[in-house]
Amino acid sequence: MSDERAWAGNIKARLYERVRERGYDSLTAFAEAHPTASLLALADELGPDDIAAVQVFSGLVAEAERSRKVTRLVRGQLVRELAEALPNGWPAVLDDENRLKVAVALGTWTAYTPETHKRRVKQARAALRATPPPPGWLPRGPDDELLLTLLPDEES
Repeated sequence: MSDERAWAGNIKARLYERVRERGYDSLTAFAEAHPTASLLALADELGPDDIAAVQVFSGLVAEAERSRKVTRLVRGQLVRELAEALPNGWPAVLDDENRLKVAVALGTWTAYTPETHKRRVKQARAALRATPPPPGWLPRGPDDELLLTLLPDEES
Protein backbone atom coordinates (compact mmCIF):
# COMPACT_ATOMS: atom_id res chain seq x y z
CA MET A 1 0.00 0.00 0.00
CA SER A 2 1.59 3.27 -1.07
CA ASP A 3 -1.40 5.54 -0.76
CA GLU A 4 -0.71 8.81 1.02
CA ARG A 5 -4.11 8.59 2.68
CA ALA A 6 -2.58 6.24 5.25
CA TRP A 7 -0.69 9.21 6.65
CA ALA A 8 -3.53 11.74 6.59
CA GLY A 9 -5.67 12.60 9.58
CA ASN A 10 -5.68 10.88 12.94
CA ILE A 11 -4.00 7.57 12.16
CA LYS A 12 -4.46 6.08 15.61
CA ALA A 13 -8.17 6.94 15.76
CA ARG A 14 -8.75 5.47 12.30
CA LEU A 15 -6.88 2.29 13.19
CA TYR A 16 -8.84 1.70 16.40
CA GLU A 17 -12.15 2.60 14.78
CA ARG A 18 -11.54 -0.12 12.18
CA VAL A 19 -10.57 -2.63 14.86
CA ARG A 20 -13.78 -1.89 16.82
CA GLU A 21 -15.87 -2.13 13.63
CA ARG A 22 -14.63 -5.70 13.33
CA GLY A 23 -15.67 -6.54 16.88
CA TYR A 24 -12.32 -6.35 18.68
CA ASP A 25 -11.49 -4.22 21.70
CA SER A 26 -7.80 -3.94 20.84
CA LEU A 27 -5.43 -4.19 17.93
CA THR A 28 -3.74 -7.09 19.74
CA ALA A 29 -7.02 -9.03 19.90
CA PHE A 30 -7.56 -8.41 16.18
CA ALA A 31 -4.02 -9.53 15.30
CA GLU A 32 -4.19 -12.60 17.55
CA ALA A 33 -7.43 -13.64 15.82
CA HIS A 34 -5.33 -13.79 12.63
CA PRO A 35 -2.05 -15.22 14.02
CA THR A 36 -0.49 -16.22 10.69
CA ALA A 37 -1.56 -13.17 8.68
CA SER A 38 1.24 -10.86 7.64
CA LEU A 39 1.28 -7.27 8.84
CA LEU A 40 0.38 -6.24 5.29
CA ALA A 41 -2.61 -8.59 5.30
CA LEU A 42 -3.75 -7.16 8.65
CA ALA A 43 -3.41 -3.63 7.30
CA ASP A 44 -5.33 -4.55 4.15
CA GLU A 45 -8.10 -6.08 6.24
CA LEU A 46 -8.39 -2.87 8.27
CA GLY A 47 -8.17 -0.50 5.33
CA PRO A 48 -6.42 -1.30 2.05
CA ASP A 49 -6.32 2.36 1.05
CA ASP A 50 -5.59 4.12 4.31
CA ILE A 51 -3.87 1.79 6.79
CA ALA A 52 -0.18 0.82 6.46
CA ALA A 53 1.48 -2.30 7.85
CA VAL A 54 3.95 -0.21 9.83
CA GLN A 55 1.02 1.55 11.52
CA VAL A 56 -0.42 -1.81 12.56
CA PHE A 57 2.92 -2.91 13.96
CA SER A 58 3.46 0.37 15.78
CA GLY A 59 0.06 -0.01 17.43
CA LEU A 60 0.83 -3.61 18.38
CA VAL A 61 4.14 -2.59 19.97
CA ALA A 62 2.46 0.20 21.95
CA GLU A 63 -0.19 -2.21 23.26
CA ALA A 64 2.42 -4.86 24.07
CA GLU A 65 4.50 -2.35 26.00
CA ARG A 66 1.46 -1.18 27.98
CA SER A 67 0.42 -4.73 28.81
CA ARG A 68 4.01 -5.87 29.37
CA LYS A 69 3.71 -8.57 26.71
CA VAL A 70 6.44 -7.57 24.29
CA THR A 71 7.97 -11.06 24.27
CA ARG A 72 4.61 -12.50 23.24
CA LEU A 73 4.40 -9.93 20.44
CA VAL A 74 7.91 -10.88 19.29
CA ARG A 75 6.96 -14.59 19.21
CA GLY A 76 3.79 -13.70 17.34
CA GLN A 77 5.76 -11.78 14.75
CA LEU A 78 7.98 -14.80 14.14
CA VAL A 79 4.82 -16.84 13.52
CA ARG A 80 3.75 -14.28 10.89
CA GLU A 81 7.14 -14.24 9.18
CA LEU A 82 7.43 -18.04 9.10
CA ALA A 83 3.90 -18.42 7.74
CA GLU A 84 4.71 -16.01 4.93
CA ALA A 85 8.19 -17.30 4.04
CA LEU A 86 7.68 -21.02 4.79
CA PRO A 87 3.98 -21.79 4.21
CA ASN A 88 4.73 -25.53 4.17
CA GLY A 89 6.68 -25.37 7.42
CA TRP A 90 10.34 -25.69 8.25
CA PRO A 91 12.16 -27.30 5.32
CA ALA A 92 13.47 -30.84 5.62
CA VAL A 93 16.57 -29.88 3.62
CA LEU A 94 18.34 -26.56 3.92
CA ASP A 95 19.53 -26.24 0.34
CA ASP A 96 20.33 -22.78 -1.01
CA GLU A 97 16.71 -21.95 -1.83
CA ASN A 98 15.39 -22.99 1.58
CA ARG A 99 18.29 -21.40 3.41
CA LEU A 100 17.35 -18.11 1.72
CA LYS A 101 13.70 -18.49 2.75
CA VAL A 102 14.70 -19.14 6.35
CA ALA A 103 17.13 -16.20 6.29
CA VAL A 104 14.43 -13.88 4.94
CA ALA A 105 11.96 -14.98 7.61
CA LEU A 106 14.46 -14.63 10.45
CA GLY A 107 15.91 -11.39 9.10
CA THR A 108 12.50 -9.76 8.71
CA TRP A 109 11.55 -10.97 12.18
CA THR A 110 14.68 -9.35 13.58
CA ALA A 111 13.95 -6.10 11.75
CA TYR A 112 10.50 -5.96 13.37
CA THR A 113 11.84 -6.74 16.83
CA PRO A 114 11.83 -3.85 19.32
CA GLU A 115 15.33 -2.89 20.43
CA THR A 116 14.67 -4.20 23.95
CA HIS A 117 14.41 -7.75 22.57
CA LYS A 118 17.07 -7.79 19.82
CA ARG A 119 19.61 -9.70 21.92
CA ARG A 120 17.12 -12.41 22.82
CA VAL A 121 15.99 -12.73 19.20
CA LYS A 122 19.57 -13.11 18.01
CA GLN A 123 20.01 -15.93 20.56
CA ALA A 124 16.79 -17.58 19.39
CA ARG A 125 17.89 -17.32 15.76
CA ALA A 126 21.20 -18.95 16.62
CA ALA A 127 19.38 -21.75 18.46
CA LEU A 128 17.12 -22.38 15.46
CA ARG A 129 20.13 -22.58 13.17
CA ALA A 130 22.13 -24.81 15.52
CA THR A 131 19.23 -27.16 16.20
CA PRO A 132 16.62 -26.79 13.46
CA PRO A 133 13.03 -27.65 14.29
CA PRO A 134 11.51 -30.80 12.81
CA PRO A 135 10.62 -30.66 9.12
CA GLY A 136 7.19 -29.16 8.60
CA TRP A 137 7.20 -27.25 11.90
CA LEU A 138 5.10 -24.15 11.52
CA PRO A 139 3.85 -22.49 14.68
CA ARG A 140 0.21 -21.38 14.56
CA GLY A 141 0.49 -18.81 17.33
CA PRO A 142 2.79 -17.20 19.90
CA ASP A 143 2.20 -19.94 22.48
CA ASP A 144 3.80 -22.68 20.39
CA GLU A 145 5.83 -24.96 22.67
CA LEU A 146 9.10 -24.49 20.76
CA LEU A 147 8.63 -20.71 20.63
CA LEU A 148 8.05 -20.62 24.38
CA THR A 149 11.32 -22.52 24.82
CA LEU A 150 13.19 -20.13 22.53
CA LEU A 151 11.67 -16.96 23.95
CA PRO A 152 10.08 -17.49 27.37
CA ASP A 153 8.15 -14.60 28.84
CA GLU A 154 10.25 -12.28 30.98
CA GLU A 155 7.79 -9.48 31.58
CA SER A 156 5.86 -9.38 34.78
